[in-house]
Amino acid sequence: MIQLTRINHIPLILNADLIEHIETTPDTVISLTNGQKFMVLESTQEIIHKVIEYRRSIQQPAPETKE
Repeated sequence: MIQLTRINHIPLILNADLIEHIETTPDTVISLTNGQKFMVLESTQEIIHKVIEYRRSIQQPAPETKE
């Protein structure tokens, strides 16, 4: 999940796996695989960076615990 900001400044938590494509018209519009669209304040590059960071964070191995 990534945190973005809707065009009306309300925070939005978005499942990054549902992003189909992102348009800049000049506002940033995110289209999801389920047909929903969201206009956000972040740029396309910021969204891409957040998705990459999110995916890196979930792919890192869990820390080992001592028993």
